[in-house]
Parts: sequence; structure tokens; C-alpha cells
Amino acid sequence: MNEALRDTLCLRMERAAEALRRNNMAAYCVAAAADVVPLIKTLVPEGALVGAGGSMSLAECGVMDLLRSGCYRFLDRNAPGADVGRIYRETFFADCYFASANAVTEEGEIFNVDGNANRVAAISFGPKSVVLVVGCNKIVRDVPAAEARVRELAAPANARRLSCQTPCAATGQCRDCHSPARICCTYVLHRYQREAERIKVILVGEPLGF
Repeated sequence: MNEALRDTLCLRMERAAEALRRNNMAAYCVAAAADVVPLIKTLVPEGALVGAGGSMSLAECGVMDLLRSGCYRFLDRNAPGADVGRIYRETFFADCYFASANAVTEEGEIFNVDGNANRVAAISFGPKSVVLVVGCNKIVRDVPAAEARVRELAAPANARRLSCQTPCAATGQCRDCHSPARICCTYVLHRYQREAERIKVILVGEPLGF
């Protein structure tokens, strides 16, 4: 990456991180995806009961491999024969929940859109701790920019990845559809946290996910 571009991205990450801290959330900035797993090992003790949302970002930086390594008691909804609905509910009692975010604003807000709402529910309440891994491509100026990012990029790309039968998967554009396969049903904005540092955001100086 060009040095000037890297420096500019770092400044943007630091602005977002400082804003997250003002909003009672912990925030960490790392230079690369390879730095994420070593940091997580310092944040979540071995043997902890953990769950995770579906996330390309977690897979791309090695977090899913870590969770399945035996270091943690992982509530793995993708395990053969897993009772997905039961795991969704058991996740509320986990020591830590891992996910990404659809966007993080420079004002320190976390914006997420879900289909089943299990991810936004767990981020909001239940697990003792939440760790969100967010690539620099997901940092935006404000909430309108966050919503535009989901409509114009994240939702269509995820719908195609999941082979959803939705207009956005076919056209690459949000149509505010009423499809049974719609993945953007529940919108949640985390603006401030009462429980200090329950939510921890790792901002990564590389693009991750959609």
C-alpha cells in the first residue's frame, strides 16, 4: 500500500477509535489482518465459551480458525449436525461473541443490518463481551453513509455470496424488496454503551469482508 494512503487510513482509524472510546466502547487499531489473532488472544482467555456471527471478516483474518482450534469452547453453528436455533440462543450465555460490523462511523457508532437478527441481538445483549473485527473499508463518515454502504455494496454482495433469491443478488442494487430471502430486515445502531468496554472493536488497516 502507498505510504501516503496508509497514513491517511491510519488517521481515519484513529479518529473512529477515539470516538468509540468516548462512546464507552474499547477500540484497538492494528495495521494488518495478521495482527488480529494475536490481539484476540490477549483479550479472550483460553477455555472461554464463545460464539460467532457469520462473517467474512472473521474468516479472512484467521479468527474462525482460532475459534475452531480447541483454544475455546466454541458454539459452532456450522458444525456437522448443529442445532442452529439452539446455538443462536446459547450464544446469549457466552463469555464472548465475535462478529464484524457493516459499518463504523467516524462518530464512534456501529451500524449493522441483519436478516434473522441473531447477530445484532447478541451484540446488543447477552454475551459478557463482544469483539468486532472491522476492516478499514467499513469506516464511514456518518450514519447516512453507513446505510448507503449497506444498500449499495454490503447487502448485494452478501446476498450473492449466500445465493439468496433476492433482487439485489441478481442486479447488484437494493430494491427494498419483500423477498422471503431478504437479508436486510433489522437495522441496529449502537451509539453508546452503558457497560464500559463490553463491546471491543478491532479496526484493521486492510480491507476485510463486504
